[in-house]
Amino acid sequence: MPNTPNKTFLVTGGAGFIGSHFCDFLLEKGHKVICIDNFLTSTPKNIAHLKDNKDFSFIEHDITIPIVIKGEVDYVLHLACPPSPIDFKKIPLKILEVGSFGTYNALNIAKEKKSVFLLASTSEVYGDPLVHPQPESYWGNVNPIGPRGCYDEAKRFSEALTMAYHRIYSLDTKIVRIFNTYGPRMRMDDGRVVPTFISQALSGKPLTVNGQGRQTRSFCYVSDLVEGIYLLALSKENEPVNIGNPHEMTVLDFAKKIISITGSKSEIVFKPALEDEPQIRQPDISKAKRLLNWQPKIGLDEGLKKTVEYFTARKEL
Repeated sequence: MPNTPNKTFLVTGGAGFIGSHFCDFLLEKGHKVICIDNFLTSTPKNIAHLKDNKDFSFIEHDITIPIVIKGEVDYVLHLACPPSPIDFKKIPLKILEVGSFGTYNALNIAKEKKSVFLLASTSEVYGDPLVHPQPESYWGNVNPIGPRGCYDEAKRFSEALTMAYHRIYSLDTKIVRIFNTYGPRMRMDDGRVVPTFISQALSGKPLTVNGQGRQTRSFCYVSDLVEGIYLLALSKENEPVNIGNPHEMTVLDFAKKIISITGSKSEIVFKPALEDEPQIRQPDISKAKRLLNWQPKIGLDEGLKKTVEYFTARKEL
């Protein structure tokens, strides 16, 4: 893997699930990290182990408010944004603010510091896709006024704003479209299937499947995702790149796998389908393979065992 030692990375949302793993990864690579987070949906516990690291600094701040950063910054990684379905209902306005004002402020830091800018976008820009698997060239099938619109459109706007800065200011920008990612440090009340099913299975509660469970997902372990994002940040590519695991399975089959891995006696129950829930999701990662020489390494069983161990430890605390 290529490396650019002794660089300074500013990471918004650095105390979140993916952000905290990225901070760990960068520090292990010998970089300096400035982490910005306001703990809206994250927790200080995710970065508590880094407080004595001389190369790590933390700023508690809401990125939707402009901020002045002292010193040089080589890379700005804008990972901040509440990503969970429960957040879509609770804080839709804040999600839209982070995708607009937050992205604007992060871009301005990169512009001022002459940094490389990377936007963490999402597979949700494809909506409920009519093309399968989803390549970066697909424009998507999104309901802008539906219950998921706050997140989908915030990310689509962020992508448009990022490309505008690239074209107008010649800013070196990257866009990663993240597909379903899982691993330690996910919120137990996240609302997505991985923490929901694991929490239910460990508690002996029924696993709740929306609709008939025929909708598909592709799950990427967090360490694979972080590696892919890092390679993209160091690349010369300026247009969106999918990072995810192309192994696709139904939500019902995934629920059965969680029961098997946890050894739970939980049953599976079915709930009404959610409005605008994507029915298929599988990344076309041919671009990442070609440009970044990247593909996922961690199999689903291996990744889930690590994730279950984390949730088990959390449950015992």
